[in-house]
Amino acid sequence: MNIILASTSPRRRELLDQIGLDYKVVSPDVDETVGDNMAPWAVVEELSLRKARAAAAHCAPGDLVIAADTVVALEGTVLGKPHDGRDAFQMLSALSGNRHQVYTGVTIIRGEQVLTGHEMTTVTFRETDPAEIEDYIATGEPMDKAGAYGIQGMGALFIQGIDGDYHNVMGLPLYRLGRMLARLGVDPIARAAGR
Repeated sequence: MNIILASTSPRRRELLDQIGLDYKVVSPDVDETVGDNMAPWAVVEELSLRKARAAAAHCAPGDLVIAADTVVALEGTVLGKPHDGRDAFQMLSALSGNRHQVYTGVTIIRGEQVLTGHEMTTVTFRETDPAEIEDYIATGEPMDKAGAYGIQGMGALFIQGIDGDYHNVMGLPLYRLGRMLARLGVDPIARAAGR
């Protein structure tokens, strides 16, 4: 059985490496348009399902496909990846001094079996000033990340605290993924031990 990661995200690859999974990467091409009134958890579940199905269509029937999608939500409004520096500045300014939620949807497909779920983590941002936001944007780090920051990089300097799964904020909730894999009979620890 091959394990396929339906994502080119370096963070998701790092996280699968962390738990010792041997996998191949497939970059699915999917329409990420969703309804304006969808709840954040529904958005990430729907998009992870689309990505997994698109990747599974190009895989062998016995392969196991893992897909994920992450968004940041501030007071129910979804913040995706910034379009440009101005968009990043607006997002980071809105997050400053506030609590927000990070949602990641995860879908696993193996043959006819399809599991989809999501994780939610609350993140508290400290107060930031416009100059440090501009400096952060100048590093380029915010530009490919939901909510315009990365907890695993310099963006960690803005984070006062989190309530929930840290790995979820990086883009792949490992605890939830592990439980979903277990439902399909896959144990990453046993695989790493050679069983």
